[in-house]
Amino acid sequence: MKRVKVADLTTTVLTMTLTGLAADSPLGGGDGKGSSRRTAAVVAMLIGAIAGALLLKVQLAAVLGLAALLAILTWLVFIPAAGSVEQAEVEEPPEPAGSR
Repeated sequence: MKRVKVADLTTTVLTMTLTGLAADSPLGGGDGKGSSRRTAAVVAMLIGAIAGALLLKVQLAAVLGLAALLAILTWLVFIPAAGSVEQAEVEEPPEPAGSR
């Protein structure tokens, strides 16, 4: 990483995903719940890294343009969804403290 002049590139998301995958696996003493979701997340990160590396061979502007497009599409999809979740939370009254 020092070659790219990125001194402290964070890998928290990938590390935590891999740690959770290992800890919750039957080999690690877990029940295996969420393994397929975590595996899919790791595969998606790997595909994204490969796609980004290949796009850098084409042109930097293409990489930045695609990243901006994906950011806008993500915003268009998830902002309305977050608003509907917030609306549902406002409409539901909270449970009393000792009801469980």
